[in-house]
Amino acid sequence: MQTSLPQLSEFRSNRQNSSRYLKQMCGSGQLFRDRYRLIRVLGRGGFGVTYLSQDVMLPGLPLCVIKQLSPKASNPLSLERAKVRFKREARTLAKLGSHSQIPMLLDYFTIKGEFFLVQEYIRGETLTKEVRRSGIQPEAKVKDFLKELISVVKYIHKHRVIHRDIKPPNIIRCQAHNRLVLIDFGAVREGLAEAEDHAYRPPTTQFVGTLGFAPPEQLALRPRYASDIYAMGVTCLYLLTGRSPMEFETDLDTGELKWQYSANVSRHFEGVLNKMLKPDVNDRYQSLGDLERALDLEPYLSALSDCMNTKAPSNSSPLEGQMVVPLDSYLTPTQRRAAAIRNWKARRKVKEGGHQRMMSSSPAFPL
Repeated sequence: MQTSLPQLSEFRSNRQNSSRYLKQMCGSGQLFRDRYRLIRVLGRGGFGVTYLSQDVMLPGLPLCVIKQLSPKASNPLSLERAKVRFKREARTLAKLGSHSQIPMLLDYFTIKGEFFLVQEYIRGETLTKEVRRSGIQPEAKVKDFLKELISVVKYIHKHRVIHRDIKPPNIIRCQAHNRLVLIDFGAVREGLAEAEDHAYRPPTTQFVGTLGFAPPEQLALRPRYASDIYAMGVTCLYLLTGRSPMEFETDLDTGELKWQYSANVSRHFEGVLNKMLKPDVNDRYQSLGDLERALDLEPYLSALSDCMNTKAPSNSSPLEGQMVVPLDSYLTPTQRRAAAIRNWKARRKVKEGGHQRMMSSSPAFPL
C-alpha cells in the first residue's frame, strides 16, 4: 500500500532528517505530496538536493525534477523573509520558463522551512559530459555555442534577471531538438541566501555562483549583467581546452587568466574572449548586444580593413598637410559637393605655392 505524504508533516525541523526521509522514498513507490514518485537523487549542492521524479497525476507519467532548497534560516522572521523571496523568484522563473531553452516551472511550495521547485526534466547531456566524451571543440563550434547561448541569456536579461551560475554542468544539450538548455538559476538561491540568519556569519556566506566562473564583482556580492558574460567566456575556455578555470595561471598584475597558449583560435576571437574575461566589469562588454555585434563583425573584417586604411597611397599627389576626400567614396550629394570644393581649394593652393616658388627661383633681369 502506498503511503501518501501529508506524512510530510512528520518532517522534523532537523533538515538532515527531512533530506534523509526523501532519499529513502527514492525507488520505494511512495508518493511525495500524493503526486510525485521520487526515482533517484540527481545532484547535491550547498543549497539542497535535486531529485528525478515522476508526476503520476499526468498522462504518461512524465518525468520532472524536484529541487529541495534549504535556507539556513532558523528564526521565524528570517524564515518568513525567505518565503517571500522564494515566492517572488519562483514567479520570475515561471515567466522565464516560456522560453524553449529554459526548463518550465511546473510547481513550487514550502513545507516546514523547506522550499521546493518542480521543473520540467530535460533529457540530454551537460556540456561537461559532452567534452569528456567527445573531447575539446574547435573554434567554429565554440562560436556557434556562444551565439546560441547569447540568445537565451539575452532573453533572461531582458526580464531583469542575472543567472549568476552559467557553467558547463548547468548547460544541457537537449536530446529531443539538440538545442542548448540553461538550467539551475542562481537567482532563487541568492534570494534565499539573503534571507539567512547571518548575525554570526561573515557576508561571504551569501555568495551564489561557482568559483572560477564568477567574476570579482560577483564574489563581492555585486553581480551585474556583465557577470554572466564573464561566466560565458570561461565556459568557452572549457570547451576550447577541456580545462577548468582553476587550471589556468593568473596574471598577478591584471588578474586576467593566461589562457592564450592553451587554445588555437583566430586573432579576432581571442580579442573577443579577452574582453569577455576582463576582471574589471567596466572593461567587459556591457551587454550581450555588444558581444553579439563583435562576433558578427568578423566576416567583414577583411573588407573593412581596406575601408579603414588611413595610410596615404604612395602615388598620391603631394598636397602637403591637406586631406583630400576621394569623390568615389559613399557620400551624400551635399557631402560630395563640399568634398569637391575642398579638393579644388587644396589643388589651387598647391598650384599657387608652386608658381610662387618658381617665381622666386627665376633669375632677376635688370630693368
